[in-house]
Amino acid sequence: MPSNDVRILAQAAVPTAAVGAIAAVVSGVVAGGKGAVGAVVATLVVILFMGIGLYVLQRTAKSLPHLFQAMGLMLYAAQLLLLFIFMAAFKNTTLFHPKAFAITLVVGTLTWIVAQTRAHMKAKILYVEPEKSGHSS
Repeated sequence: MPSNDVRILAQAAVPTAAVGAIAAVVSGVVAGGKGAVGAVVATLVVILFMGIGLYVLQRTAKSLPHLFQAMGLMLYAAQLLLLFIFMAAFKNTTLFHPKAFAITLVVGTLTWIVAQTRAHMKAKILYVEPEKSGHSS
């Protein structure tokens, strides 16, 4: 990944992990150990799903730039659908507290989206590839 992509990934993942840590502490206090486990699992799911999505989107932007906007819309819709499926699949689990998991999943996803949006707005990304020096047309 180029440095801009890594920077954007870090600027989205770090706040999401911080919110997840806060959610784990709050969930641990409110719902006990299973609440903390649910919050940690939700945070990991958000970082994994959204990180893979960002990677796929950046690869698409470089290889198929004409599909970038459509791919972005499809990717976010697919991510939200997968997150809802994941929430439904673990709705009645005894491995962790489902409400702590669900709340952390939603808050983590919103945190990621806001942080990624902020990172993209602050990034100095060129709209066109500059012509290489020494290349004559």
